[in-house]
Amino acid sequence: MTRVCLVGPTDSNIRAELLAYETARSALRPYDIAEPFQNAIAVETVSLGAAMSLLNDLDWYLARVSKTVFVQEPSISESEWLSRDLARAVRRSEVEPEATDAYLMVYGLEEGTLVEPMYVTRRDGEIPAYDLREVDETVVVRVTESEFGSP
Repeated sequence: MTRVCLVGPTDSNIRAELLAYETARSALRPYDIAEPFQNAIAVETVSLGAAMSLLNDLDWYLARVSKTVFVQEPSISESEWLSRDLARAVRRSEVEPEATDAYLMVYGLEEGTLVEPMYVTRRDGEIPAYDLREVDETVVVRVTESEFGSP
């Protein structure tokens, strides 16, 4: 199952804001909504294509209520997420799945909240340690080269 995670700005409630729109509620109705991080919602879809279709359906709303979107495709990685742009590129066969792991945004996870990302590249297959602050865990998001280093 491919997961989609919608992350809202820290000063809002993405679940309430997104579900306030009837069309967004209808698009999300078939899914069980989880909350993997504070102010984030996630749903499981049947495939990467279904995930991208859902994101396309929600695009107008996401532009207004979300900060970022992640996609987790288990055939690529069980633990790392893809940015929406990278997931789209994989879906369109513009990027091979095995070529998605070079550029990363590593978020700190502090008391369930995603905190500032650190942009890194893998070194000898290893991800450099998150050193922007003391955190409980980290969340790794693979990004495109053009997204690398952009806020």
